[in-house]
Amino acid sequence: MTTRFSLPRFFVLLPFLVMLSGCSAGTTTFTSEVDSDVETLSSRVRVQDGASRFECRASSSGQCHYTLYPSACNGKADCELAPLQRFAVARGESRQIAGLVDFRPCVSTRDARVGADCQPAAGVAR
Repeated sequence: MTTRFSLPRFFVLLPFLVMLSGCSAGTTTFTSEVDSDVETLSSRVRVQDGASRFECRASSSGQCHYTLYPSACNGKADCELAPLQRFAVARGESRQIAGLVDFRPCVSTRDARVGADCQPAAGVAR
């Protein structure tokens, strides 16, 4: 008796096999690294499966300050869209937010307003 492999069965099993391998479709990772005489910052933002995880690995101020802009701003300084969220995460800690997937993060050691280009907003001192 010969066992035939069915192509439709393969497609049904494919997502399961991908899950077992530890892979996930649609993962985005943002990293920020600064190491100078003035400040140290190491941050990682990972967007996967409808959730975003913000990891503050190192910060000379003790916190990573995040400002999240809509992806539509595309890092443009003249973007008129308001930030989606602003928050801080303590050094060595992480924060997870479900349902937040279409954004561009700006991260800093300082609690200062930044524009969509991640530069200090007009009228805000560094």
